[in-house]
Amino acid sequence: MPPISTKIAPPSPLPEFVYKITPDAPPDPIPEAYPLSDLDRQDGFVHLSTSWQIPITTDLFFKDVTKFYILKLRLSNFDPASVKWDEAEGTNGCPHLYGNFGAKDVVSVKSFERHAETETQKWSEVLRGGGFLA
Repeated sequence: MPPISTKIAPPSPLPEFVYKITPDAPPDPIPEAYPLSDLDRQDGFVHLSTSWQIPITTDLFFKDVTKFYILKLRLSNFDPASVKWDEAEGTNGCPHLYGNFGAKDVVSVKSFERHAETETQKWSEVLRGGGFLA
């Protein structure tokens, strides 16, 4: 069953980019249709994040991994009707893509890693700086 969510108005102005976080290395090259995660397939949409949500999302849902990848997607590539902004579990404005993305939508990919001895370090600390999140 998809999570309980409430559709909300999109932010204004819209962000230029949205991001897909994945614990698995993306296929190389990125295919025309990106493989959906089990969660995305189950929920019926692709879970995305805005740049400011990434530290929160990674601290909550990726706290037990030592490495993940972020795919940077150009929001304007998607039909506005296919991107719904949902308030889910108290998080305002989560972008959900009802459809899929692929190579033409991916601007760049970056991996983030913390070493075993720094597993107590929050992902929000690892993500500081670097300019990837715009």
